[in-house]
Amino acid sequence: MSINYTIQAEVVNIRSDSPKPEDTFLVDTNVWYWLLYSRATLTNSPPRTYQIRDYYSYIMNSVSVKSLLCYSGFSLAELAHLIEKAELDIFNGTSGTVKPKEYRHNYSVERSRVVTEVKSVWSSIKQMAVPINLTLDESITDAALNRFQTQSLDGYDLLILETMEKEGIVNVITDDGDYVTVPTIRVFTTNRTVIQAAQSQGKLVIR
Repeated sequence: MSINYTIQAEVVNIRSDSPKPEDTFLVDTNVWYWLLYSRATLTNSPPRTYQIRDYYSYIMNSVSVKSLLCYSGFSLAELAHLIEKAELDIFNGTSGTVKPKEYRHNYSVERSRVVTEVKSVWSSIKQMAVPINLTLDESITDAALNRFQTQSLDGYDLLILETMEKEGIVNVITDDGDYVTVPTIRVFTTNRTVIQAAQSQGKLVIR
């Protein structure tokens, strides 16, 4: 079934946009995962060609012109989850069907690969970007829950958006269409479904 996005954010097609030195971007977790996790293409759900090509090009251009790239500490939890799941998929592709808890506790050598991959990805992120931090307290969780009622986001993204708002960051590089439900941000993407919806709803921005 096709996704019917109601576009609230401004949307920029990164295939026709050039990052600028004055730009500040929050880079979404999946983009870091596709760019930096060395075995992403070996999983049961590998990234599509455009997800590697287009985001890699835009990130590298951002680095070249000295745009400020940012990451959220909440991305570590999401990356650890994604990479462990990916490594389990790869393992099960050759070794049968092992459940996540069994994999985590009974296969120490394979588990060490997960740790190595997560550490490598996180180290690369820290070299390329700067952290934006958020103290997770009751006011933040209340704000995230309020946002959850009107914006179609998952739990990780709710907290990342609260971080962005506290830091005054409005630009996010992401392939995740959920972000377009947020009216106060600008989504830099190459997701064709999102771009087409934004164009038809008058929310596609040409810089």
